[in-house]
Amino acid sequence: MPTIAFVTPWYGRIPGGAEAEARRTAEHLAAAGQTVEVLTTCIRDFHADWGKNHHRPGTTNENGVTVRRFKVKKRDKAAFDRVNLQLMNGLPVSAADEQTYINQMINCPALYQFIADHREQYIFIFIPYMFATTHHGVQIAPERSIVIPCLHDEIYARMGIYKQSLTQAAALVFHVEAEKRLADSIFGESEQVRLVLGEGVDTNITADASRFRQKYGIEGAFAIYVGRREPGKNTPLLFEYWTRYQNERDNDKRLLLLGSGDKQIPKTAVNLGFLPREDVYDAMAAAAVLIMPSVNESFSLVLMESWLAGTAVLVHAACAVTKEHVQRSNGGLYFADYSEFAATLDYLFAHPETAGQMGRSGKAYVLGNYEWGTIVGRYVDLIAAVG
Repeated sequence: MPTIAFVTPWYGRIPGGAEAEARRTAEHLAAAGQTVEVLTTCIRDFHADWGKNHHRPGTTNENGVTVRRFKVKKRDKAAFDRVNLQLMNGLPVSAADEQTYINQMINCPALYQFIADHREQYIFIFIPYMFATTHHGVQIAPERSIVIPCLHDEIYARMGIYKQSLTQAAALVFHVEAEKRLADSIFGESEQVRLVLGEGVDTNITADASRFRQKYGIEGAFAIYVGRREPGKNTPLLFEYWTRYQNERDNDKRLLLLGSGDKQIPKTAVNLGFLPREDVYDAMAAAAVLIMPSVNESFSLVLMESWLAGTAVLVHAACAVTKEHVQRSNGGLYFADYSEFAATLDYLFAHPETAGQMGRSGKAYVLGNYEWGTIVGRYVDLIAAVG
């Protein structure tokens, strides 16, 4: 059996998103007896300077996984930012600009040389799609490459450079069918292996609604949002809708916010900031509904945790992934505009027994599809097929 190497732009105990998925999947595969390594840069994390080495280069062992870090070199940040600004504003870029974008994103030739020198010894799992570590790395050993793209319906996914690299990989792995359909629509039909494997979820959580209410002095019915408060998570829309909802209903319902980000929050919301994980689960259990307004999700661990805590969810209809979760699980509702947002909240607040049944259905969905034993088995089978 070949060694499994997860290739990521940065690695460590980084919360949320692809970073957490890479670490947790690597650790669970290692715990199941697989030989697992991580190939990454010395960059600290997404929010750091991508041209600065934070970690020392070399090899460490982190929670049972061998981690190899490689130095990055200087990059032309101004050139990268120029192209990225165009993309962020939805403007088309030339093929030459795409090359500037990917080449001046992360410059780590030592990592790519390691892949080239050891390509026969590994099956490489790249995550996520849009970083230079994936784009360049896949093309070095395409027949031994698996990509977990964490694909969103965004302008970046339609760049020619990604179609060039991702379609060369031996396999693409998706979290839900909606993500796979998006990939098929962008990259075209192919004989390439494209599988929906899901994502592992820690299902052994406990949640106590009474404990949360007593500790934080929260009474009455409330909705909850858990995560970063930023435009990318669509929280400005959430705040706009929630403020209008409160003004029209004039009720005592509140919105609790857990996480970090924009300080411009509605007066009708309560910001609790970062809480210990146990308290987050307790808060979810105490909530009438968890609201996830984001339209750019490739899985949404927060939904899974809310369901494990027994709480229904309300998601944006424009997010194919979270809408699919809700439809498959019967674990909540979705909204496309303000009128639906208000109507679904009214229903969930007025029908706690039905909302509770949605939460229980969601929990059964998570346990039936995303327990770690199931996910690890799927990955072992795929790796054996590619290797």
